[in-house]
Amino acid sequence: YQYLWINKLKIKMSCNGCRVLRKGCSEDCMLRDSLTWIQNPQAQGNATLFVAKFFGRATLMSSLSSVPPNQRSGLFQSLMYEAVGRTINPVNGAVGLLWTGRWRFCQLGVEQVLRGNGGALTPLPDHESTDSDRHQYHREQQVMIEKQNYNEEANKTQSEESESSTLGSRTGSEDYSYVYANSQIQTQTNQLLTLFL
Repeated sequence: YQYLWINKLKIKMSCNGCRVLRKGCSEDCMLRDSLTWIQNPQAQGNATLFVAKFFGRATLMSSLSSVPPNQRSGLFQSLMYEAVGRTINPVNGAVGLLWTGRWRFCQLGVEQVLRGNGGALTPLPDHESTDSDRHQYHREQQVMIEKQNYNEEANKTQSEESESSTLGSRTGSEDYSYVYANSQIQTQTNQLLTLFL
C-alpha cells in the first residue's frame, strides 16, 4: 500500500483492487501484485470488480493465494479472460472462442471490462441453425438440384433432337429405355440426397 502525507498526517491508501472490493489492504496485498499488467488505476478497479463478481470474492482471493507472488499477475489475467469468455460464450468459454476462431470477441470483451462496460457484455448469438432453418436450407438445395437436373434434361433433349435430325431417329423402345434409365438415375440421386439431410 501507499502512504499519503496530508498536513503531517500519514494516511494509508489501498490498492485499486482492494478499494473497489472495500477490503483492507496490507503490505503483502495479493491484488496489488495481480494488477501490475493493467496500467490505468480505474481499469484495475474495473477488472477486479468484474472478476470478483464472476468468480466470487472468496474464490478470487483463494486462487490468488494458491500461487507464488510472481505468478499472480498471470493468474489474474487468465481469470479475467475466462470470466469474459464465459460471459460471451457460456458453454465453452475463452477456450471455445479461441478454438472457433472468435478470439477477437474475447479481447474486445476484456477491453470493454477495463473501460468499465463489463455489465454490457452479453452472450454471442448461437450460430447453430435451428431445425426449421436447416430443413428450409435443404429444401432450397433440393429445389436447386431439381432445377439443375431439369435444365440438363432440357439441354440433352435439345442436343438429342439435333442428333436425331442429323443421324436419324431412334425407335420407340430406345426412347423408353432412355427415359427409364434417366428416371432411375434421378431416383437414386434423390435417395442419396435424402440420406445426407
